[in-house]
Amino acid sequence: MSIRKAQSGGTARSVNDPTAKGKGPPETKLDTANKAMPSSRTEAVQEALRQAIIEQKLQPGARLPEDAIGETFGTSRTIAREALGRLAVEGLVELKPNKGAYVANPSLEEGRDIFMVRRGLECTVTGLLAGKLKSAEIATLTKFVDKEHEVSGVDERESIRLAGEFHLLLARMTGNQLLIRYVTEVVSRCSLILAMYGRHRRIVASMSIVRSSKRSPTVMPIVPTN
Repeated sequence: MSIRKAQSGGTARSVNDPTAKGKGPPETKLDTANKAMPSSRTEAVQEALRQAIIEQKLQPGARLPEDAIGETFGTSRTIAREALGRLAVEGLVELKPNKGAYVANPSLEEGRDIFMVRRGLECTVTGLLAGKLKSAEIATLTKFVDKEHEVSGVDERESIRLAGEFHLLLARMTGNQLLIRYVTEVVSRCSLILAMYGRHRRIVASMSIVRSSKRSPTVMPIVPTN
C-alpha cells in the first residue's frame, strides 16, 4: 500500500509501505489540509485519516503502516500510532496483533447493529434539545439541511459527510461531553458503512428499524425558544 500526501501547489509525493510486495493497489491521496484546525498533531492525523477512510480514498481492508503515515504527515510513528488507536475506538480501524492496523471492513450485519445504536442516540439528543434551541441555532441547522439537499443525488460522499456533521452539531449543542463522544464514534462508523454500501442504503436503513408491536417513544419537535 502507498499513501500520498496532498501538498501546496497541487503536487504530491508518495510514501510507500516497505513491507508491501509487488506493485500493490493504486496510490491514495490524502487531504492533509485540515479544515477544523485540530488542537494537536495527533488530532490532525486522525481527522485526515478519518475523512480518507469515510470517503474510501483508503479502501476497507487496506493496511495502515505507522511508518508510512508518520512520513506522510511529517510526524513520528508514536503520533501515527495514537491516531490509529483513536480511530480503532471509533470503529474505523482494526488493530490486529502482530500484523498492524487495517481499515475496518464492517458487514451489513454490523451495520444493522450500529444503526440501531445511532437511532437511540439521535432520539436522546433531540429529546434533550426539544424546545431549548435558540433561533440562531435553528438557522445553523437549517443551513446544514439545505446544503445536504443541494448535494443529494449529486455527490454521495459529500451528502454522507454533511449528514454526519449535522448529527455531530446537534450533539455538541447538548453540551453533554459523554454524549458528544458516543455520537462522534457512532456517526463515523455509520458514515463508513453508508459509503461502503451506498447502493444498499435502503436495506441498511430498514435494518436499523426495530420492528416491534410496541410504539417508539415520541420525540418532541425541536423549536426555538426565542
